[in-house]
Amino acid sequence: MKKAIITLTTVLLSVVLVSCKEGNAASKVKIGNVEEAQKRDKAINVGAPEIVFDRELHDFGIVDEGFVVETSFKVTNTGKSDLVITDAKASCGCTVPTWPRNPIKPGETSEVQVKFNTSGKPNKQSKTVTLYTNTVKGREEVKISGMVTPKKKA
Repeated sequence: MKKAIITLTTVLLSVVLVSCKEGNAASKVKIGNVEEAQKRDKAINVGAPEIVFDRELHDFGIVDEGFVVETSFKVTNTGKSDLVITDAKASCGCTVPTWPRNPIKPGETSEVQVKFNTSGKPNKQSKTVTLYTNTVKGREEVKISGMVTPKKKA
């Protein structure tokens, strides 16, 4: 039994040592392929849509707990191809975004609406809405904040 364990350990150690001698993965990358990929990405990005918001933060100010407040962010496509927002996710279930489902043509503007339910959310609040897009970054963010005055306890 001891011989089998020693033999197995020796074989495994040999395999590990031999596989380490092959070098790291970075040394196997062809520089020409990397340069070609960078040129291709740059060319693709030249025609990519670009998103510009009228503002990236909306402060609701002071609101009473229990109300639903809402705002909208104007979204303009300043790029050279259609802007597509595929999804929008809020950092909290109390915040609900609504986004345009149709592509936004270059030069056109649309709106992303955000509703925030203040119920059960007293004091300072800050929420983020992440938009998943076909821009170079792929993700864009807008934020809402405000102070929620707690309900008076009966």
